Amino acid sequence: MAFHEHPGPFPRKVVLFSGHMIDKPDRPTPRFPASKEKVAASEIGRTLDQIGAAGASDLAICGGACGGDLLFAEAAIARNLRLELYLPLPENEFLAQSVDFANADWHQRYLKAKAAAQLHITPNELGPSNEDPFERNNLRMLDVATSFGAEKLDFVCLWNGEGGDGPGGTQHLMQAVKSKGGNTYWLDTTKLWT
Repeated sequence: MAFHEHPGPFPRKVVLFSGHMIDKPDRPTPRFPASKEKVAASEIGRTLDQIGAAGASDLAICGGACGGDLLFAEAAIARNLRLELYLPLPENEFLAQSVDFANADWHQRYLKAKAAAQLHITPNELGPSNEDPFERNNLRMLDVATSFGAEKLDFVCLWNGEGGDGPGGTQHLMQAVKSKGGNTYWLDTTKLWT
């Protein structure tokens, strides 16, 4: 697709991520409690190692939300992967909705990941749309990831197996990846948190 420019050579491997945000303080039913951050970070890193993703010839693609996205971005940076962050909303709006509610540390971690990544703000690059911005962003990340060939795609998701709080969640991207034929690594939080 013309909207995406690829810095450097085509990747050897593409790792696409989706996963839960850290729970908001008033979340009625815990999904990703802040106390489970280290467990999630360790499992994401272990999965990247299992896939064999390492070095600048591999590309990591994710959103920028606190929790799973930024843990994945940090693991990708630690392994020297090329990193692309995709935001479904203008940056200030996205930060207010998906990063800053958690605590100040996540904002700094977002800025650090952004500094090491190529940032894509979907509504700025694709123009306005009536589509749900989170679903649109999911499909954009998947289009980019599969543009190199579905056989290169490894999808890592940190997910409880349930529907999301709104459109465009992990379940949506999991179904879209399955339809494209990528490999899926499901980090099931109902098992990880026990």
